[in-house]
Amino acid sequence: MMKRFVVLGLVALALVSPPLTAQTGTTANPPASISTSTQQDAKVAPDRATLAISVQTKAATAAAAAADNAKKQTAVISALRAVGLTNEQIYTTGYSVQPDYQYPPNKEPKFIGYVVTNTVTTDIRDLKAVGKIIDAALGAGANQIGSPEFYASNTDSARQHAVALAITKSRADAQVAAHAAGGSLGELLEMNISGDRVMPPPMPIMYKAMASGAADQTPINPGDQTIIVNVTTRWKFIAGNQ
Repeated sequence: MMKRFVVLGLVALALVSPPLTAQTGTTANPPASISTSTQQDAKVAPDRATLAISVQTKAATAAAAAADNAKKQTAVISALRAVGLTNEQIYTTGYSVQPDYQYPPNKEPKFIGYVVTNTVTTDIRDLKAVGKIIDAALGAGANQIGSPEFYASNTDSARQHAVALAITKSRADAQVAAHAAGGSLGELLEMNISGDRVMPPPMPIMYKAMASGAADQTPINPGDQTIIVNVTTRWKFIAGNQ
């Protein structure tokens, strides 16, 4: 799948003067310098997704609720395989058995049985199949669907592009600051790359479309994943126009 990324940035800079030296003259002054701090964003189109699919059942006894749940979740897993997911792409991520109560007003809670929840997570490698997978799971008996989590399987090139652009911007702003201060920019003294963060895409748009009384495939519209890097640099400041 073709990747795309869009870059945004924020730059802060400061001119740092050397400290005053002692009158003895035994300590050399460090060079005057200009420091910049740049935050750079790179947006990447996701090509993978995970989706949590649950079956929840209730019965008077734990055994009955569990047996009903097992039957329905087996049907769901079979339906997921039928739409192209492999065993490695379907894995259990949650199973619980809990007592179930009613809460009538102004009365003590009343025990009515047990609730069993079985959750599998799917590793989806074709985003066009997300809607089809949701519909297959619901049709087979699933009654709880989590929001899809989209991500890019490879973010290296986008991150490296963001780092390169951040350094270029840092140098350009440092040059402007140096000239505005009546001097020029010298060599790079220090650089640090940090704060590599990944922001997931925004909540996807997920709805059920109806046409002529029949349900179409559930449409999914994933957003872009955002990669954030921070670059700080320090440059030598040369006083006077040179």
